[in-house]
Amino acid sequence: MKKRIILIVCMLGAIGLSNANNLVTEDKLTVRASTENGDEKTNVAESIFADINGHSLTVAFSQNLGEVSIDISTASGATIFCLSVQTPTGYQYYIPNAGSYVVTFTLPSGDEYYGEFEVTD
Repeated sequence: MKKRIILIVCMLGAIGLSNANNLVTEDKLTVRASTENGDEKTNVAESIFADINGHSLTVAFSQNLGEVSIDISTASGATIFCLSVQTPTGYQYYIPNAGSYVVTFTLPSGDEYYGEFEVTD
């Protein structure tokens, strides 16, 4: 009898954890060059990773791009946050309101890369 109860509890726990994982939506943003996209720009864009998980935007750089400016703005263009980070590193920012947003990465050379994303409640 004890074995059955333990087995049932374990099964319910596994089911609960699998359903909890399904509730968390994490989407990788596609980062694109703002200007014409040559091979060098494609390689740089591939080294910028951005994910949105609920209201948390996570950014990471896989190579040293120098000091990169990160600008988060609404789809209509209103800046909600701006920060400069030394790469390679990562950063996480909490976006309080649901809506459409754009994150723009400006490299020391002036080249810009961006990703568009949605925050839902």
